[in-house]
Amino acid sequence: MRPRIALALTAALLAAVALPEATGAAPPPGTDAAGGFDFTRPQVVATGLEVPWGMAFLPDGSALVAERNRARIMRLSPGQAPTVAATVPNVVPTGEAGLLGIAVSPTYAQDSYVYAYFTAASDNRIVRFRLATPQTQEIVKSGIAKASIHDGGRIAFGPDGMLYAGVGDANNTANAQNASSLNGKILRMRPDGTVPPDNPFANSVVYSLGHRNVQGLAWDAQGRLFATEFGQNTTDEVNQIVAGANYGWPTCEGTCADPRFRNPLTTWTTAEASPSGGAIANGTMFVAALRGTRLWLVPLNNPAGRSVELNGAYGRLRTVAVGPDGYLWVATSNRDGRGTPTADDDRVLRFPPTGVDDYAIAANPAAGQVTPGGSVTSTISTSVTSGNPQTVTFSGVSGLPAGTTASFNPPSVPAGGSSTLTLTTSATTPPGAYALTVTATGPAGTRSTGYTLTVGGTGGVVYSDTFETATGWTVNPAGTDTATGGLFERGDPAATTYNGQTFQQGTTPSGTNCLVTGRLAGTAAGDYDLDGGTSSVGSPAIALPSGRTLTLTFRYYLAHFNNSSTSDGFRVKVNGTVVFQKLGAATTVPATWQTGTADLSSYAGQSVRITVEATDGSGASLVEAAVDDVRIA
Repeated sequence: MRPRIALALTAALLAAVALPEATGAAPPPGTDAAGGFDFTRPQVVATGLEVPWGMAFLPDGSALVAERNRARIMRLSPGQAPTVAATVPNVVPTGEAGLLGIAVSPTYAQDSYVYAYFTAASDNRIVRFRLATPQTQEIVKSGIAKASIHDGGRIAFGPDGMLYAGVGDANNTANAQNASSLNGKILRMRPDGTVPPDNPFANSVVYSLGHRNVQGLAWDAQGRLFATEFGQNTTDEVNQIVAGANYGWPTCEGTCADPRFRNPLTTWTTAEASPSGGAIANGTMFVAALRGTRLWLVPLNNPAGRSVELNGAYGRLRTVAVGPDGYLWVATSNRDGRGTPTADDDRVLRFPPTGVDDYAIAANPAAGQVTPGGSVTSTISTSVTSGNPQTVTFSGVSGLPAGTTASFNPPSVPAGGSSTLTLTTSATTPPGAYALTVTATGPAGTRSTGYTLTVGGTGGVVYSDTFETATGWTVNPAGTDTATGGLFERGDPAATTYNGQTFQQGTTPSGTNCLVTGRLAGTAAGDYDLDGGTSSVGSPAIALPSGRTLTLTFRYYLAHFNNSSTSDGFRVKVNGTVVFQKLGAATTVPATWQTGTADLSSYAGQSVRITVEATDGSGASLVEAAVDDVRIA
């Protein structure tokens, strides 16, 4: 049957009849210039991710997000810390390749399958597995040529229940028009990878051809498929995808007069877009732009009326999706080697629909410790996330240990207000750590936030952070930092050596991440070291119990050349007071993890904030610093 496939595809390549251009119905009532979403009310779902790429949603509404380089699938829910749902084996990341698109089976409730498109040792492939056993992979489609660029990678189930995949040309332009190659194509297959009988080419999963690098797939309410496509040097595209159509690459980039090829719905210069993910809602296609650092809104019935949101606000945008909650979810890609990451990158945000009243709640602090018979408080704040304020009633706390009661003062507040939660234990409350859920109820429904209550005697851990996830530490909390480069950020540090000496550890005392200056490594000493003054990072508020001895412990290092001085240093402050410091000296000190301690007993019963500072005061010296495993007990 192979000759039949080649002949059918070749006929499509040489077809001289132009396919009809896209048409579009008017958007539904209520669609506005922002496509039906309120971009003035962003909600941060997750921070500290590394190159989030694919995004899909489970039946419970939580999001699965694939990290390209780490090969992890993170599970995200608003108001909760990200968790690792699975680490996918056999992924070989390089350049633009790695763990790319993911999709959730349309019959997940019955089969629990998650699908992934990733780069393996010899090819790009699509597999399926269950989150609990990612090592048990069933190959759906393999043999897709890989490269360090142009791997495509977006996968999605269409309204017809078929699995679609956007596949790049693998940096070989001839693949796009090659009848025997899966590259430079959009593929359509059954969930098990077999060929649907109604595909345009007999015995082939090829659905359309002549593509350079498709990274976005989305369907409108009429079931029409649209795709985003990277151009080479001049023109990026959005195309309406028609079965069997040829989109012209590499003969055409953008619009051309060749009747063999279908023209795009809209185009941009590569500087304006470099489009990756795409999503459709309210008659509008939302296109995430990498190089363009913006979100494009393209009305499908009037592509010329396109507009821009989030222009430069969050850097490079990789993925956009409409969640089952009705919000528009957006993922950044500032740690892909081509962006300028902030301390919070990479991020996933969501934007509410316009005209919807909604709110959120949060606990500050989100943890506390108490001895049996004592009490602890936390401020439960509310915020308007969209629409108008509404009255919120605090409805309870679940997960309380025996003998513990909860009260709110006041019990109801307008959204935007706050209430004091008091947790009171009894003398018989069992010691231990308890994960509590605080809930509130309003016209928009029930919202919740987490709180960790630790019940102990005179000891126990009050606070602990290994920085594996973002927990509210902020860079330059006082707004007084003077450093011009190598600022503190949370992440996985790259090892830096010079003349046989290690100046930045590539490993952490525990886990993967730490707080570190100049996280990246360059080709020369000092490429990413701390420069020009002080960089600081501060903790969230920490409620300390009263009447007990408290000790702060942490792991740290301060590394510098032999031209350092006491102007350089590492300091730890509590509520603005220095409780620990390590100063520079005129000797070479390599990066070696050490343990620092400070007595915080005088702060018992107070709410404190920890600030970590690193200073390059001498100017000429290479200075690197890091901190990890912060603990109060």
